[in-house]
Amino acid sequence: MSSATPHTDTPRVRRLPLAGVLRLGRPSDIWFKPALSVVVAVAPPNLTLLALGRLDLAMYTMAGSLCALYAHNRPYVARARALAWVVLGMVAGLGVGLVAASLTGSAVVLVTVGALVAAVQKTVCDATRIGPPGHVVLTFISSASLFAPQTLAQVPGHLALALAAGAWAWLVGMAPGLFRPHGPERRATARALDAAAAYAENPRSHASAAAHAAVQAAWQTLLSAGARSGTRRALERLVVRAEVALAAPADADPDRLRAWARELRGTAPVPQAPDDELLGVEIELAAPAHPVWRMLAPLAVRTALGCALAGYVSLALGVGRPYWALVTAASLYQANVTLTWSRGVQRVVGNLVGVLVFAAVVPLAHLGPAALVLCCLAFNFGAEALIARNYWLGSICVTPMALLITEFAGYQEPGRLITERVVDTLVGALVGFVAAIAVTNRRAGDRVEQSLAAVEHAREHTARLLAEPPPAPGALDSARRALATALVDLRATVEAASGEWWQRALPQERVVRAEQAAHRTLAATIRHHRAEGVRP
Repeated sequence: MSSATPHTDTPRVRRLPLAGVLRLGRPSDIWFKPALSVVVAVAPPNLTLLALGRLDLAMYTMAGSLCALYAHNRPYVARARALAWVVLGMVAGLGVGLVAASLTGSAVVLVTVGALVAAVQKTVCDATRIGPPGHVVLTFISSASLFAPQTLAQVPGHLALALAAGAWAWLVGMAPGLFRPHGPERRATARALDAAAAYAENPRSHASAAAHAAVQAAWQTLLSAGARSGTRRALERLVVRAEVALAAPADADPDRLRAWARELRGTAPVPQAPDDELLGVEIELAAPAHPVWRMLAPLAVRTALGCALAGYVSLALGVGRPYWALVTAASLYQANVTLTWSRGVQRVVGNLVGVLVFAAVVPLAHLGPAALVLCCLAFNFGAEALIARNYWLGSICVTPMALLITEFAGYQEPGRLITERVVDTLVGALVGFVAAIAVTNRRAGDRVEQSLAAVEHAREHTARLLAEPPPAPGALDSARRALATALVDLRATVEAASGEWWQRALPQERVVRAEQAAHRTLAATIRHHRAEGVRP
């Protein structure tokens, strides 16, 4: 999977990158879906409150409405469950914040509560792989609620508003399924086919890791899609063709793979690939998920410590909204220190440009409540339309939107808002990154060893099946996909560990040998099927 030259020494401290951190990527193929969804989810509650003259309650409805940002890549069966849990998690975080705000006025206590809640949200979102925007939106709402004037008697009503808006967001997220019920599965399969075509054209390129990850993502999508309908079986056969292209790129037809991908992205029926046997899918459906909670402990500690310290420093500087520093710190934490640094640079640049945009827009927003609501809707759309290209670009819209939301409860002096936001951004980014360095992830090397062992075990199991005359029905298909999954996990684990500081040298030579041996075994499974006269 990797063409990197083997080496045994890994520097304990790596140079932090600057080049490329702000480079714009390609937009997501469904960038408009979350952008439109959040506008449709936010507009009715906010416009209703505007008509009632109660925009001061918009923070609570926004909590539920922002749930529409989640789960757009998931099949609708899985999306229904994921969105429901996101709504409940959002309301739970909001409830903790509101109850804490009603019970104490101590800013130190409130910041501490916010940091602990942020760590829980980070851990749960990473463990469940809920995907973008992850824990950041949840933390923004729960942290802001900590500093909202509140009494215990008001809490149930405010939570009811959030829950009602969350129910509406759930309906918005599920509505596209009425028109294109297999859309997410089709898109995931198309991405796998395109990635396999790119790899088949240039097998020695760095497209290998991306192609295997795309195929694995397609399988995860299909395996979570519910009942195996005729459409889903056809999509599974196409993913198998992508697997075949990865195992035997010389025999693949990139043009055919891309043609299938184009058809999947349109409205035409699903292309019919050769009638492959997929008996191993049922085995994978019954396989238990791998526990990941213990792997997330360093990230949880980093988040709790970094958020708390950022909030405390903000308080010491006399900033009136320390939760902005807390949220900035929470937004930084990625799989390793190097990625955390990159996110910090993106956050600072995006926020600083964003406050300039706010300064330009605030006169328009102050024309009246309706203008304020419309400006927020525009920034909601812009944030989701741009953030997939690079985090800093989306932050240019997120920052003025967050500043304008504070004005729902009443007019705020723009100069003070801008000053506090800049200070909190710098404090949160600096303190948050220091916490990431201080809390070392010493288990990163252990996880590489575990992933290596998993690949070696999966390869040996597949090799044993190849030696059987013949393998049990479906067993070889399942073993091949298990080996491919282990390879993807190994590459992701190595890349995460390679960006971590203060750890022992990684076994790079062993990783390269394991990847090469696994690829030879995968190719052998393709040759075996052809020798038996069965298309895999």
